[in-house]
Amino acid sequence: MTVTTTGRTRVGARPAASPAARRRPRLPFSPWHLLLAPLAALFAVPLLWLLLSSFMSDAEINRFPPALWPSGVDLGGYRYVLGNAMFPRWLLNSAIVSAVAVASNLVFGTLGGYAFARMRFAGSRVLLVLMLATMVVPFQLTMIPTFLVMKKLGLIDTLGALIVPALVTPFAVFLLRQFFLSLPRELEEAAWIDGCSRLRVLYAIVLPLARPALATVAVLTFLTTWNDLTWPLIAINHDTQYTLPLGLTTFQGQHHTRWSAVMAGNVITVLPVLLAFLFAQKAFIRSITSSGLKG
Repeated sequence: MTVTTTGRTRVGARPAASPAARRRPRLPFSPWHLLLAPLAALFAVPLLWLLLSSFMSDAEINRFPPALWPSGVDLGGYRYVLGNAMFPRWLLNSAIVSAVAVASNLVFGTLGGYAFARMRFAGSRVLLVLMLATMVVPFQLTMIPTFLVMKKLGLIDTLGALIVPALVTPFAVFLLRQFFLSLPRELEEAAWIDGCSRLRVLYAIVLPLARPALATVAVLTFLTTWNDLTWPLIAINHDTQYTLPLGLTTFQGQHHTRWSAVMAGNVITVLPVLLAFLFAQKAFIRSITSSGLKG
Protein backbone atom coordinates (compact mmCIF):
# COMPACT_ATOMS: atom_id res chain seq x y z
CA MET A 1 0.00 0.00 0.00
CA THR A 2 1.20 3.52 -0.80
CA VAL A 3 0.59 6.36 1.63
CA THR A 4 1.31 9.99 0.68
CA THR A 5 2.13 12.48 3.46
CA THR A 6 3.34 16.06 2.92
CA GLY A 7 4.31 15.43 -0.66
CA ARG A 8 6.30 12.28 0.09
CA THR A 9 5.37 8.70 -0.74
CA ARG A 10 5.94 5.90 1.74
CA VAL A 11 5.64 2.31 0.50
CA GLY A 12 4.55 -0.60 2.71
CA ALA A 13 2.93 1.42 5.51
CA ARG A 14 0.22 -0.39 7.48
CA PRO A 15 -3.30 1.07 7.43
CA ALA A 16 -4.45 2.66 10.65
CA ALA A 17 -6.68 0.42 12.77
CA SER A 18 -10.31 1.43 12.94
CA PRO A 19 -11.70 2.70 16.28
CA ALA A 20 -13.91 -0.43 16.55
CA ALA A 21 -10.88 -2.70 16.12
CA ARG A 22 -8.91 -0.73 18.73
CA ARG A 23 -11.76 -1.05 21.24
CA ARG A 24 -12.20 -4.81 20.68
CA PRO A 25 -10.69 -6.72 23.66
CA ARG A 26 -8.12 -9.37 22.87
CA LEU A 27 -8.16 -12.64 24.81
CA PRO A 28 -4.82 -13.93 26.14
CA PHE A 29 -5.81 -17.42 24.91
CA SER A 30 -7.64 -19.05 22.03
CA PRO A 31 -11.44 -18.63 22.02
CA TRP A 32 -11.68 -22.41 21.75
CA HIS A 33 -10.46 -22.59 25.34
CA LEU A 34 -13.80 -21.14 26.47
CA LEU A 35 -15.41 -24.37 25.23
CA LEU A 36 -12.62 -26.85 25.93
CA ALA A 37 -11.89 -25.76 29.51
CA PRO A 38 -15.41 -26.58 30.84
CA LEU A 39 -15.38 -29.88 28.95
CA ALA A 40 -11.99 -30.77 30.43
CA ALA A 41 -13.26 -29.92 33.91
CA LEU A 42 -16.34 -32.08 33.31
CA PHE A 43 -14.22 -35.07 32.28
CA ALA A 44 -11.93 -34.53 35.28
CA VAL A 45 -14.79 -34.78 37.79
CA PRO A 46 -14.78 -38.64 37.96
CA LEU A 47 -11.01 -38.68 38.49
CA LEU A 48 -11.28 -36.04 41.18
CA TRP A 49 -14.05 -37.98 42.91
CA LEU A 50 -11.96 -41.15 42.70
CA LEU A 51 -9.01 -39.40 44.34
CA LEU A 52 -11.10 -37.80 47.10
CA SER A 53 -13.04 -40.95 47.91
CA SER A 54 -9.80 -42.91 48.25
CA PHE A 55 -9.12 -40.82 51.38
CA MET A 56 -12.58 -41.49 52.84
CA SER A 57 -13.65 -44.26 55.17
CA ASP A 58 -16.15 -46.89 54.10
CA ALA A 59 -18.80 -45.19 56.25
CA GLU A 60 -18.33 -41.88 54.44
CA ILE A 61 -18.44 -43.49 51.00
CA ASN A 62 -21.63 -45.44 51.82
CA ARG A 63 -23.36 -42.45 53.42
CA PHE A 64 -26.41 -40.99 51.69
CA PRO A 65 -26.35 -38.31 50.52
CA PRO A 66 -22.72 -38.95 49.63
CA ALA A 67 -20.01 -36.73 51.04
CA LEU A 68 -18.42 -34.50 48.43
CA TRP A 69 -15.31 -33.86 50.51
CA PRO A 70 -13.59 -36.14 53.03
CA SER A 71 -13.97 -35.03 56.64
CA GLY A 72 -10.38 -36.11 57.22
CA VAL A 73 -7.56 -37.98 55.56
CA ASP A 74 -8.27 -41.69 56.05
CA LEU A 75 -5.49 -43.92 54.70
CA GLY A 76 -7.24 -47.15 55.61
CA GLY A 77 -7.90 -48.02 51.98
CA TYR A 78 -4.26 -47.54 50.97
CA ARG A 79 -3.04 -49.53 53.98
CA TYR A 80 -5.38 -52.38 53.08
CA VAL A 81 -4.26 -52.43 49.44
CA LEU A 82 -0.53 -52.10 50.06
CA GLY A 83 -0.72 -54.53 52.97
CA ASN A 84 -2.26 -57.22 50.79
CA ALA A 85 0.36 -59.94 50.33
CA MET A 86 -0.59 -60.47 46.67
CA PHE A 87 -0.57 -56.81 45.64
CA PRO A 88 3.17 -56.67 44.72
CA ARG A 89 2.72 -59.83 42.63
CA TRP A 90 -0.28 -58.36 40.81
CA LEU A 91 1.66 -55.16 40.14
CA LEU A 92 4.62 -57.14 38.81
CA ASN A 93 2.38 -59.27 36.56
CA SER A 94 0.78 -56.16 35.06
CA ALA A 95 4.19 -54.58 34.50
CA ILE A 96 5.54 -57.71 32.77
CA VAL A 97 2.53 -58.12 30.47
CA SER A 98 2.42 -54.42 29.58
CA ALA A 99 6.19 -54.14 28.98
CA VAL A 100 6.30 -57.19 26.69
CA ALA A 101 3.20 -56.02 24.80
CA VAL A 102 4.66 -52.53 24.27
CA ALA A 103 8.04 -53.85 23.11
CA SER A 104 6.55 -56.43 20.73
CA ASN A 105 4.09 -53.95 19.22
CA LEU A 106 6.92 -51.50 18.57
CA VAL A 107 9.03 -54.18 16.85
CA PHE A 108 6.36 -56.02 14.86
CA GLY A 109 4.30 -52.89 14.22
CA THR A 110 7.35 -51.14 12.80
CA LEU A 111 8.24 -54.03 10.52
CA GLY A 112 4.66 -54.52 9.33
CA GLY A 113 3.94 -50.82 8.92
CA TYR A 114 7.13 -50.22 6.94
CA ALA A 115 6.42 -53.20 4.69
CA PHE A 116 2.92 -51.95 3.88
CA ALA A 117 4.17 -48.39 3.35
CA ARG A 118 7.23 -48.99 1.18
CA MET A 119 7.07 -52.51 -0.26
CA ARG A 120 4.77 -53.71 -3.01
CA PHE A 121 4.13 -57.44 -3.21
CA ALA A 122 1.35 -59.67 -4.50
CA GLY A 123 -1.78 -59.21 -2.42
CA SER A 124 -0.41 -56.39 -0.27
CA ARG A 125 -3.52 -54.24 -0.69
CA VAL A 126 -5.85 -57.15 0.02
CA LEU A 127 -3.82 -58.15 3.06
CA LEU A 128 -3.92 -54.58 4.36
CA VAL A 129 -7.69 -54.39 3.95
CA LEU A 130 -8.16 -57.72 5.71
CA MET A 131 -5.94 -56.61 8.56
CA LEU A 132 -7.85 -53.35 8.97
CA ALA A 133 -11.15 -55.26 8.85
CA THR A 134 -10.15 -57.08 12.03
CA MET A 135 -10.21 -53.74 13.87
CA VAL A 136 -14.00 -53.55 13.58
CA VAL A 137 -14.55 -57.11 14.89
CA PRO A 138 -15.58 -56.90 18.57
CA PHE A 139 -13.55 -58.85 21.08
CA GLN A 140 -16.62 -60.79 22.16
CA LEU A 141 -16.62 -62.61 18.80
CA THR A 142 -12.96 -63.67 19.01
CA MET A 143 -12.93 -64.37 22.73
CA ILE A 144 -13.84 -68.09 22.52
CA PRO A 145 -11.53 -68.91 19.55
CA THR A 146 -8.67 -67.13 21.30
CA PHE A 147 -9.34 -69.09 24.49
CA LEU A 148 -9.33 -72.39 22.56
CA VAL A 149 -6.05 -71.51 20.86
CA MET A 150 -4.42 -70.58 24.18
CA LYS A 151 -5.71 -73.82 25.68
CA LYS A 152 -4.19 -75.85 22.83
CA LEU A 153 -0.88 -74.08 23.44
CA GLY A 154 -1.08 -74.83 27.16
CA LEU A 155 -0.95 -71.17 28.14
CA ILE A 156 -4.22 -70.88 30.08
CA ASP A 157 -3.68 -69.64 33.64
CA THR A 158 -0.25 -68.27 32.77
CA LEU A 159 0.98 -64.83 31.81
CA GLY A 160 1.62 -66.19 28.32
CA ALA A 161 -2.13 -66.27 27.72
CA LEU A 162 -2.17 -62.50 28.27
CA ILE A 163 1.01 -61.76 26.31
CA VAL A 164 0.59 -63.78 23.12
CA PRO A 165 -2.72 -62.21 21.91
CA ALA A 166 -1.25 -58.73 22.54
CA LEU A 167 2.07 -59.22 20.73
CA VAL A 168 0.94 -57.12 17.75
CA THR A 169 -2.23 -55.18 17.01
CA PRO A 170 -3.63 -53.97 13.68
CA PHE A 171 -3.83 -50.44 15.04
CA ALA A 172 -0.07 -50.32 15.68
CA VAL A 173 0.69 -51.51 12.13
CA PHE A 174 -1.79 -49.07 10.59
CA LEU A 175 -0.65 -46.03 12.58
CA LEU A 176 3.02 -46.64 11.81
CA ARG A 177 2.21 -47.27 8.14
CA GLN A 178 0.45 -43.93 7.92
CA PHE A 179 3.39 -42.19 9.55
CA PHE A 180 5.91 -43.84 7.23
CA LEU A 181 3.86 -42.73 4.23
CA SER A 182 4.20 -39.12 5.38
CA LEU A 183 8.02 -39.32 5.27
CA PRO A 184 9.74 -38.28 2.00
CA ARG A 185 11.15 -41.18 -0.01
CA GLU A 186 14.19 -39.12 -1.00
CA LEU A 187 15.81 -39.69 2.39
CA GLU A 188 15.65 -43.46 1.96
CA GLU A 189 16.70 -43.36 -1.70
CA ALA A 190 19.81 -41.39 -0.78
CA ALA A 191 20.72 -44.05 1.79
CA TRP A 192 20.13 -46.83 -0.77
CA ILE A 193 22.52 -45.11 -3.17
CA ASP A 194 25.14 -45.12 -0.41
CA GLY A 195 24.76 -48.89 -0.14
CA CYS A 196 22.51 -49.22 2.90
CA SER A 197 20.22 -52.23 3.09
CA ARG A 198 16.49 -51.84 3.66
CA LEU A 199 16.77 -52.83 7.31
CA ARG A 200 19.68 -50.41 7.81
CA VAL A 201 17.62 -47.62 6.25
CA LEU A 202 14.73 -48.47 8.56
CA TYR A 203 16.95 -48.50 11.64
CA ALA A 204 19.20 -45.52 10.87
CA ILE A 205 16.96 -43.19 8.85
CA VAL A 206 13.29 -43.94 9.37
CA LEU A 207 13.04 -44.86 13.06
CA PRO A 208 14.70 -41.65 14.39
CA LEU A 209 12.10 -39.66 12.44
CA ALA A 210 9.26 -41.89 13.66
CA ARG A 211 9.71 -41.24 17.37
CA PRO A 212 6.33 -39.45 17.75
CA ALA A 213 4.49 -42.38 16.17
CA LEU A 214 6.45 -44.91 18.22
CA ALA A 215 5.65 -43.01 21.41
CA THR A 216 1.96 -42.98 20.48
CA VAL A 217 1.91 -46.73 19.85
CA ALA A 218 3.74 -47.35 23.12
CA VAL A 219 1.35 -45.22 25.19
CA LEU A 220 -1.83 -46.61 23.64
CA THR A 221 -0.60 -50.21 23.90
CA PHE A 222 0.41 -49.69 27.52
CA LEU A 223 -2.94 -48.12 28.34
CA THR A 224 -4.93 -50.94 26.72
CA THR A 225 -2.89 -53.76 28.22
CA TRP A 226 -2.55 -52.24 31.68
CA ASN A 227 -6.30 -51.61 32.04
CA ASP A 228 -7.51 -54.85 30.45
CA LEU A 229 -9.88 -56.81 32.67
CA THR A 230 -12.10 -58.90 30.39
CA TRP A 231 -9.45 -61.19 28.90
CA PRO A 232 -7.52 -61.82 32.17
CA LEU A 233 -10.84 -62.61 33.84
CA ILE A 234 -11.34 -65.40 31.29
CA ALA A 235 -7.80 -66.71 30.87
CA ILE A 236 -6.52 -66.55 34.47
CA ASN A 237 -7.81 -68.64 37.35
CA HIS A 238 -5.11 -68.62 40.03
CA ASP A 239 -4.58 -65.47 42.07
CA THR A 240 -0.78 -65.63 41.67
CA GLN A 241 -1.23 -64.88 37.96
CA TYR A 242 -3.70 -62.02 38.44
CA THR A 243 -2.98 -58.64 36.92
CA LEU A 244 -3.69 -55.50 38.89
CA PRO A 245 -7.21 -54.77 37.54
CA LEU A 246 -8.20 -58.40 38.07
CA GLY A 247 -6.75 -58.47 41.57
CA LEU A 248 -8.72 -55.38 42.57
CA THR A 249 -11.96 -57.25 41.88
CA THR A 250 -11.22 -59.44 44.90
CA PHE A 251 -11.90 -56.44 47.14
CA GLN A 252 -15.54 -56.61 46.07
CA GLY A 253 -17.41 -59.41 47.80
CA GLN A 254 -20.93 -60.73 47.42
CA HIS A 255 -22.09 -59.32 50.75
CA HIS A 256 -19.48 -56.72 51.62
CA THR A 257 -17.24 -54.40 49.61
CA ARG A 258 -14.34 -52.36 50.96
CA TRP A 259 -14.98 -49.30 48.80
CA SER A 260 -12.08 -47.36 50.29
CA ALA A 261 -9.71 -50.15 49.19
CA VAL A 262 -11.33 -50.28 45.75
CA MET A 263 -10.90 -46.53 45.30
CA ALA A 264 -7.31 -46.57 46.58
CA GLY A 265 -6.45 -49.49 44.30
CA ASN A 266 -7.94 -47.72 41.30
CA VAL A 267 -5.92 -44.59 42.06
CA ILE A 268 -2.74 -46.68 42.09
CA THR A 269 -3.80 -48.37 38.85
CA VAL A 270 -4.64 -45.13 37.02
CA LEU A 271 -1.51 -43.26 38.12
CA PRO A 272 1.00 -44.99 35.74
CA VAL A 273 -1.35 -44.47 32.79
CA LEU A 274 -1.71 -40.75 33.51
CA LEU A 275 2.03 -40.29 33.92
CA ALA A 276 2.74 -42.14 30.68
CA PHE A 277 0.26 -40.02 28.74
CA LEU A 278 1.52 -36.74 30.23
CA PHE A 279 5.13 -37.54 29.33
CA ALA A 280 4.20 -38.53 25.76
CA GLN A 281 1.50 -35.90 25.17
CA LYS A 282 3.44 -33.77 22.68
CA ALA A 283 4.66 -36.79 20.74
CA PHE A 284 1.11 -38.14 20.70
CA ILE A 285 -0.27 -34.93 19.18
CA ARG A 286 2.52 -34.74 16.56
CA SER A 287 1.94 -38.35 15.55
CA ILE A 288 -1.85 -38.01 15.15
CA THR A 289 -1.34 -34.80 13.13
CA SER A 290 1.28 -36.13 10.74
CA SER A 291 0.01 -39.68 10.28
CA GLY A 292 -3.12 -38.41 8.54
CA LEU A 293 -1.34 -36.33 5.90
CA LYS A 294 -1.11 -39.08 3.33
CA GLY A 295 -3.28 -42.14 2.73
